[in-house]
Amino acid sequence: MSFSFTTIPQFHQQLKSGATTCINAVEHFLLEIETKKHLNAFVAVFAQDARGQAVILDARIAAGDELLPLHGVVIAVKDVMCIKDKPVSAASHMLKGFHSLYTATALQRLINAGAIIIGTCNCDEFAMGSSNENSAYGPALNAADTTKVPGGSSGGSAVAVQASLCMLSLGSDTGGSIRQPAGFCGVVGLKPGYGRISRYGLIAYGSSFDCIGVFGKSVSDVAMVFETMAGHDALDATSGIQPVQIFSPGYTDNLKYRFAYFESTLTLPGLDPEIRTQFEGLLEKLRSEGHIVEAVPFELLDYIVPAYYVLTTAEATSNLSRYDGVRFGHRSAIETDDLTEFYKHNRSEGFGAEVKRRIMLGNFVLSSGFYDAYFTKAQQVRKLLCDQTSTVFRSYQALLMPVSPTTAFSAGSHSADPVAMYLADIYTVFANLTGIPGMAVPLFEHSNGMPYGLQVMTNQWDELTLHHICYYLKSRFAKDLI
Repeated sequence: MSFSFTTIPQFHQQLKSGATTCINAVEHFLLEIETKKHLNAFVAVFAQDARGQAVILDARIAAGDELLPLHGVVIAVKDVMCIKDKPVSAASHMLKGFHSLYTATALQRLINAGAIIIGTCNCDEFAMGSSNENSAYGPALNAADTTKVPGGSSGGSAVAVQASLCMLSLGSDTGGSIRQPAGFCGVVGLKPGYGRISRYGLIAYGSSFDCIGVFGKSVSDVAMVFETMAGHDALDATSGIQPVQIFSPGYTDNLKYRFAYFESTLTLPGLDPEIRTQFEGLLEKLRSEGHIVEAVPFELLDYIVPAYYVLTTAEATSNLSRYDGVRFGHRSAIETDDLTEFYKHNRSEGFGAEVKRRIMLGNFVLSSGFYDAYFTKAQQVRKLLCDQTSTVFRSYQALLMPVSPTTAFSAGSHSADPVAMYLADIYTVFANLTGIPGMAVPLFEHSNGMPYGLQVMTNQWDELTLHHICYYLKSRFAKDLI
């Protein structure tokens, strides 16, 4: 029985008609994962569990039961989300061999809705990176050009969707780790607003920034998975209580929107001229279709990346202090009676270079002599950004921005210059600093042959408008799935 996947509704129609089965879908993707293993997108594949779940779901159909909301939908998850009795390592030697004792709330909600978790995906170690080159498992490769990075930190999850190794995938976004790889790989990538999806069961990097989000090829499919995971969770005190509104495809066909953009984001010296030209061309197209598109002042562009890295490294220093080799985590074979040396050996061997760099940066900005100069100032910048964001959304429904200054760069090209790597996040960290939702929509192809996307952001708790706008943009200006 042959199998092909386009959208969840199409797949469910096939299940109802008997044209395919859940087990057929699982076998198809398992074969694809094996065939394209050179992309290094997966770090663990749960073949037996996926087959077992598929058999159960097919039995429900045979018994005449109604399909579950995500019945048989095959989903891959980033290697930072806990699944009971399954390995989770955050792509780090520090957690090698560790198996989770429980399942993350977001994943449990997907499973309850009939989704099949097929495996875990490669990523930058502890979600720290913009290229997926900081992984204990080696780099994931961009399926469009294997000499290019897929972006990070959720690079493996993006590649899994890009290369059709699953139907959808989950990532985490602390400063652009879903939207940037989505842009580099030419897929849809959603970062919900902070607090919209429970972080319970997500390995923490920056606790006031981290968000679980979704990769897919269709905005509608991404919305369905988001709506299943979203909502308050008593196990996460930061999860919001606001109701989740349900997306309706096509609702925006005749609506006119008010779009804002920051002029300063288009005058950045490192912005690829072709990306700027395409972005400005899209703005003109939107104006020609009757939408309001206006530039608004934004004087803080030079401060957002420094503020982001000061705050996230400080939070990472705190979060990663638990990996000491005593309670859990790598324990060195070097014997010593000195507790400090014991910790040093464990953490030096367990953590990679980029994680160590951020731990040291975090300790520096939190130290008594520099706390006010760095951490306090960064918090003040964050407050100014939140205030400015509130002002923008009083007059506009969405904020438009490039996803990245460039298309996917060559593997190894930024490895010797961490600052250049950090600056690649200049367009994405804004949404994390302010807590608003954002989505990367694949609309463009560069003359170098690589895809890239448009970033759309809306006000806090307004993912519904975000989905509707992105559905409209993709249906109007892209030729593939919406």
